[in-house]
Amino acid sequence: MPATSLVVGYDELAALKLLALDGALESEVKVSCADLADRLDASNQTASRRLQRLDDAGLITREIVSNGQWIAITDDGAWELKREYEDYRRIFENLSGVDLSGTVTGGMGEGRHYISLSGYMAQFTERLGYEPFPGTLNIELTTESVRARSAMEALDPVPIDGWEDGDRTYGPAVCYPATVETADGDSYEQAHVIAPERTHHDEDQVELIAPAKLREELGLDDDDHVTVHVEEAP
Repeated sequence: MPATSLVVGYDELAALKLLALDGALESEVKVSCADLADRLDASNQTASRRLQRLDDAGLITREIVSNGQWIAITDDGAWELKREYEDYRRIFENLSGVDLSGTVTGGMGEGRHYISLSGYMAQFTERLGYEPFPGTLNIELTTESVRARSAMEALDPVPIDGWEDGDRTYGPAVCYPATVETADGDSYEQAHVIAPERTHHDEDQVELIAPAKLREELGLDDDDHVTVHVEEAP
């Protein structure tokens, strides 16, 4: 989970939004504390503190000059704004599904083994329409997304039945159609969140499968921010 969400609040995000409207997502912009204070209906000191907090959280970069500040929004800052955007989309566009945000993390290696088992692979091919890459993309969720994850229970998944191979029994699983989107706006649509009955992952993580290796397809490394758009099965 990114530390930024623990540092800044709605007041700082309001300032970040104004900076984005001024073009700070694309390039550096010249900012006056007095002008920003007027637009925030706050004092110069308050506006200065909000910029300082955004800087401390790594959401902006600043170069202070004699007549103002040159400010640019970082990738982490853009990600925070995007989270706000997705919330408003759900409010006004009446979207069905759940948006989960988090960071890429290393797995325990179990996904490769279980996904490759014939009893699961045959069902994936038949019910999902593809043979998954033998491995999962593991996402550690933000605090907000850990809470939002419970909304997935209201969505209809693709069921994957449990089965036996003569030596042991393997538990059932559920798969939810999902689109994975990076902080840079690249996306991969043909993925699924998989929730096996037996897993060592806590509720603060989700696992994804896809026909391709998602890390390579999206150029992902550990700690990269992603948003997972989870939908109901057709």
